[in-house]
Amino acid sequence: MTPEARIQAAIEVLDGVLAGDAAEKALTSWGRRSRFAGSKDRAAVRDHVFQALRCRRSYACLGGAETGRGLMLGALRAGGVAPETVFTGQGHAPEVLSQHEAAAGAAPVTVGDRLDLPDWMVPLFEAALGDGAEAAAVMLRERAPVCLRVNIRMNSVSEVIEYMMESGISVRRTEVAEEALIVTEGARKVAQSELYARGGIELQDGASQAAMAALEITPGARVLDYCAGGGGKVLALAARHDAMWFAHDADPRRMADLPARGARAGVEVTQLEVGDLAAAGPFDLVLCDVPCSGSGTWRRAPDAKWRLTPERLDALCAIQREILESAAALVAPGGQLVLTTCSVFRCENEDQSAAFLQSYPAWGETLRRRWPVSAEGDGFFLSVFKRI
Repeated sequence: MTPEARIQAAIEVLDGVLAGDAAEKALTSWGRRSRFAGSKDRAAVRDHVFQALRCRRSYACLGGAETGRGLMLGALRAGGVAPETVFTGQGHAPEVLSQHEAAAGAAPVTVGDRLDLPDWMVPLFEAALGDGAEAAAVMLRERAPVCLRVNIRMNSVSEVIEYMMESGISVRRTEVAEEALIVTEGARKVAQSELYARGGIELQDGASQAAMAALEITPGARVLDYCAGGGGKVLALAARHDAMWFAHDADPRRMADLPARGARAGVEVTQLEVGDLAAAGPFDLVLCDVPCSGSGTWRRAPDAKWRLTPERLDALCAIQREILESAAALVAPGGQLVLTTCSVFRCENEDQSAAFLQSYPAWGETLRRRWPVSAEGDGFFLSVFKRI
């Protein structure tokens, strides 16, 4: 595919997303219709789509319309590319610009347009992050880093760096977490590497790694990942500590890959159904990586930023409270209950912690940390509670 044809394909996918399709679904549908597209073509179209969604409002301003054509027109203008050199109508390129499209487009003016946020979210960012609100919103307009976690049970960070260099993958150390490496070149080779196949490395955000590294776990402790999903956090904990590991998720299908991932990492994780939790407990530490807005991760899932509504956010906060209440009952005397989110909003973080402490006066908060959206990690929050 030519560069122009890739932009036309991105326009078609974006139109599907704007009509209500999830971005991944729209990309998959386009891929099935476009058997001629190679892996590089698919990756390029995906990059166009995701970047346009990260900057949806500002690109719509620059492009003069919130349509697939408008967003890609805005993307070109934002990148300093003359749109008429791409919108030629030749071959599989986008059709020639209309007079309206050629004349339309203006620099973003409102805060929401400039920061690529829905208007109702702007006060939430400001309330949570203060002077750092704009920097966080701007960071969410950029592509997320590809971050690896070194499995220190199998190899040292230095050994992994050397292996990566020999495999044509460039990495650098981070300040956010000791075992975290940012991939600077050759990211698509990681999943095909021998080191990844044998569990020496995992793909995991730097802030998430830092949060798991902040937890204190005594040898032989019984640890439950209550909202395990794919199990990345329990595996990160298991790489650093000797304990008994358990995982649960409201939707067990999310844990389908955990046995294979655990085997690769040399870790045994016992999966528990709802009916097994009470009998398997109590636990010395229960980790609740609760469902949340994901507002700290919107670089990776940019369409989620535009799908979130105030009503959905309220519903998520209610779910989070219910999870903490259920999980607290599984914690052993003197044990720890851990709340984590990949959100930047106070209502999902500090306010949630305060509400729990008010409802459960026998508990105290022993640790609270917030990681900002950065070049090394997503926005992340951690709160640790312990029975007083």
